[in-house]
Amino acid sequence: MNPLLQRISIDPNVCFGKPCIRGTRIWVSLILDFLANGWTMEQILDEYPQLQREDILAAIAYGAEKFVDR
Repeated sequence: MNPLLQRISIDPNVCFGKPCIRGTRIWVSLILDFLANGWTMEQILDEYPQLQREDILAAIAYGAEKFVDR
């Protein structure tokens, strides 16, 4: 398992059980949407200063894991 995935949290009591960056209510899908729409890591980090670069990498890793599972 990719160690970055430890930064992802899934809790049915937080954000309706959607995967979030641990310790936040920022959805993994939101980060992936930003990246898909051309945002850079720097833009995301400027908009969400509570995030770290590794959180964005974790969101990408999570998306990759889910894609492979299909």
